Amino acid sequence: MERFDWDDLRFFLAVARSGRLTAAARRLGADHATVSRRITSLEEALKAKLFERRPQGYTLTAHGERLLAKAESMETEALAIQSDIGGADMALAGTVRIGAPDGFGTTFLAPRLAKLASAYPGLEIQLIAMPRLLSLSKREADVAITLAPPKEGKVVARKLSDYRLGLYAAREYLDAMPKVEKPEDLFDHRIVGYIDDLIFTPELDYLDEVAKGLRAQVQSSSVLAQMNAVVAGAGIGVIHHFMAEGEPRLVPVLPETVSITRSFWLLVHADLKDVARVRAIVDFVVREAKASRALLMGEQPAVAAPRPALVEG
Repeated sequence: MERFDWDDLRFFLAVARSGRLTAAARRLGADHATVSRRITSLEEALKAKLFERRPQGYTLTAHGERLLAKAESMETEALAIQSDIGGADMALAGTVRIGAPDGFGTTFLAPRLAKLASAYPGLEIQLIAMPRLLSLSKREADVAITLAPPKEGKVVARKLSDYRLGLYAAREYLDAMPKVEKPEDLFDHRIVGYIDDLIFTPELDYLDEVAKGLRAQVQSSSVLAQMNAVVAGAGIGVIHHFMAEGEPRLVPVLPETVSITRSFWLLVHADLKDVARVRAIVDFVVREAKASRALLMGEQPAVAAPRPALVEG
């Protein structure tokens, strides 16, 4: 065991979490060959095969699974040392990865990162804004914004904010199509929404709440793509009020009748909650959400577009 290099565990964790040498190399800022060499060195030192190497990627062996739990415990202790014993400057340096749904991450969080970067110049801030759930246990993110609290896992969760969504369409689309006076009228319109089998969390399954049996004819896994399709006149879609607020070409549809409320939750792995750089990010996101409650709730008055007067002949 005297040949055992503790630092090889960083490479082991990166490969175990990503399943690929190339992805692990990018995460570590190393090259593919270095990662491969460090994994081989660790296996030789431990005299155990840690991965099955297959064309589709690396999977853990039984020995690898046992090592994973111990390596993650060591990683947690290392982070605690850096945060608790290291100086403040050291603790607020390094990388923090934030995972968020694409709408919240791109439209709400990204424009506010300049303020965060200015406050903590020693941090490298990574924002993953995409329509999927990220695993905190696999360290895919340090902080995650989700639409529901976790059902299990070593995670600390807090409710960030409620938010509201409503129906929107382009003015030109509404002028060219039958009038919408009640939810049942939506069956005579093109609906823009999610691809059913790519809905990554049940909180995004809105349409039955609007009108039972309503389905989308124009579909995308991304709420940003849906909004752009609606702006271009593809149909009527369910859109976050905080996203629609900055788009003057969108017109609310049935604003007094259809209002959908959901919640954003902020999640942190329990082992990271007291790490200073992670705590700084959490505090920042919480402050920004609290200050923007009216925006997230769509409390600015929504005014429906005027319809051309009907002239009887």
